[in-house]
Amino acid sequence: MSVATRARPAHGFTLIEMLVAIFIAAIMFAIGYGVIMQSLRARKAIRADQHQLLALQNALRIMEQDFVQLAPRPIRSPNGQGWEPALQASPTSEPMVVFTRDGWSNPLGLQRPELERVAYEFKHGTLIRLHWTVLDPTLADHPIRRNLLRHLKGVQLRYLNFDRQWLTAWPPPTAGAEASLDAYYRMRPLAVQVTLDTRRWGKIVRIFAVAG
Repeated sequence: MSVATRARPAHGFTLIEMLVAIFIAAIMFAIGYGVIMQSLRARKAIRADQHQLLALQNALRIMEQDFVQLAPRPIRSPNGQGWEPALQASPTSEPMVVFTRDGWSNPLGLQRPELERVAYEFKHGTLIRLHWTVLDPTLADHPIRRNLLRHLKGVQLRYLNFDRQWLTAWPPPTAGAEASLDAYYRMRPLAVQVTLDTRRWGKIVRIFAVAG
């Protein structure tokens, strides 16, 4: 057998080549893992945004239904003495606003009026809607509470009077001297302005015109 046809020894990878290959594979894996994790975080953030946006839209829809259908119906005071206005609001009290609205849905045909007493309050970054199952609640009647929107920095409500001025309290302070007692308790604004100071989108302002 000649030297040319003699079998050549097998040539494998050297240690350095193996280390380089492993290093390159580790880099590719790290890059791929980082891209996957970034995609997952982005997807999670998008879902969170969608959830909060849906909650915001739902809260504004409910508030619009409430304020648009403000009814000029005062209620008896819970202690049975006197009356409370159809809409009563103050930025320094809780609830911040309480009012009577029309058009209360009654799909089950229950024996109750279509008028509903509703209130809104803002506590610990959450906008809360309250409503009573009776129109003239007593001290023994407790409202049903529903958290409408979380992660808020603030909520402001303003009310447009007949002089086209925006007020933060209702009824207007001077209205009692200018109107009869019955008209004072039935007084409604022309429109309600809602400002929601959100942590994610900043301040969102909506104006709802009161029907009738």
